[in-house]
Amino acid sequence: MKKQNIFLRIWKFYISGFANMGNWGRQVWLIIIIKLFIMFVILKIFFFPDFLKSNFETDEQRSEHVLEILTKSK
Repeated sequence: MKKQNIFLRIWKFYISGFANMGNWGRQVWLIIIIKLFIMFVILKIFFFPDFLKSNFETDEQRSEHVLEILTKSK
């Protein structure tokens, strides 16, 4: 008897789990997806602006600033 590839077995495990999940499970996944969207898209847009792009004009200036911050001794 030949063993299946580990990735194929994992894939089939998840597919069967999602297929057998009831209405409750789908609602939970919908809530999870909405929360992830809020955390990674909405919060990034409003609370985490692109500091390097707004304060430096070229990639060289940005890289010099990052190198300076990383190598600065306290």
